[in-house]
Amino acid sequence: MKKTISLLAVLLIGSAMAVAQPGAGARPQAPAQAPALVFPQPDVMFNLWPNGAPTDNGLTGEEKDYGNHVSNVTKPTLAVFLPEEPNGLAILVCPGGGYVDVWDKTEGYANSKWYTDQGIVYAVLKYRLPNGHPEVPLDDVHEAMRILKEHAGEYGFSKLGIAGCSAGGHLAAMTSTHFTKPEERPDFTILFYPVVTLDPAFTHAGSSFYLLGREPSQELLDLYSNEKQVTADTPPAFIMANSDDRVVPCENSIEYYKALRANKVPAALHIYPVGGHGWADHKDFVYREAWMADLRIWLFELAGQIAPEGE
Repeated sequence: MKKTISLLAVLLIGSAMAVAQPGAGARPQAPAQAPALVFPQPDVMFNLWPNGAPTDNGLTGEEKDYGNHVSNVTKPTLAVFLPEEPNGLAILVCPGGGYVDVWDKTEGYANSKWYTDQGIVYAVLKYRLPNGHPEVPLDDVHEAMRILKEHAGEYGFSKLGIAGCSAGGHLAAMTSTHFTKPEERPDFTILFYPVVTLDPAFTHAGSSFYLLGREPSQELLDLYSNEKQVTADTPPAFIMANSDDRVVPCENSIEYYKALRANKVPAALHIYPVGGHGWADHKDFVYREAWMADLRIWLFELAGQIAPEGE
């Protein structure tokens, strides 16, 4: 689930170390710094719980922001990117991070322009980590949905979907299968290489541990294996994964798709042959244009529009 430093940063640091030492009397040169990470900035930022959250995960200490991901989240936020011409859809994104980090920039902010260019209101949730309390990130999702719906008229949307990457995909699928009130149900679901099941044969062990703790009961494992919670009222889904993903096996995506099909819920499943894990923001992912084109058509259909030919 870890991201690697960019090749450009490695080359810059390496070249700085290789520079010859300055001659006698010369002013020492400061070592080159890795380029600062730059991501699109949201149009609106919400503090999720200005008066305090209703649940507690037991984590203490300060939040740590690394520029592209955050650990020990103590200040959950909702970052909203607004399109110039709304098409009626909004998407709430839950970035991944194994339920121990939130990669809010790479799996959130990085693709914002692509969505807003389609006319979609795009919101990134920096959620609190469960630390053995699965209700905590789910509470954050529900509050983020409430905030977005409160501004639906202002932002120009009527359908609100949930999206997630990796462990954030588990949170998105959990949102889509564990709602108890109509206002908690997303209108649609988008999953990137998601953790879905907590079955030890296919789950991501770290996500399972940080979600439920050590040695959870079989009852809890079944409850939060989202493929086992699908019903006819589960929202339609667009699911993407790779066959060679060694972090989160694509069986997670396949089992969720099979459960949706068994309950007659519309679903699309795209399993690409190569690409590994964590590729949502990778411009060099060989199937980037393919997933974007397929998702765009699916989203246009949800919006009741027709995707322009040749795009």
